[in-house]
Amino acid sequence: MSVKDVCVERFKQLCAERKIKINELANISGVTPSTAYSMMDANRRDISITTIKKFCDGLEITLGEFFSAPEFDGLEQEIR
Repeated sequence: MSVKDVCVERFKQLCAERKIKINELANISGVTPSTAYSMMDANRRDISITTIKKFCDGLEITLGEFFSAPEFDGLEQEIR
């Protein structure tokens, strides 16, 4: 799984915990729904650290809290 895939899965998990949809997260985060959906699309996976930060702000969590999930610890090295 790529780091982008893990980010998307983490946002899905956080949305499920809060019982909100990704477009609701986009609205409360000041991100357009199209940006959220392009991130969710496996063929595009268009995601930036700025978007991640905005989503974290919308969820009222820090970047540290977002990235402190075991899924991120299990990622393989990108440099080969």
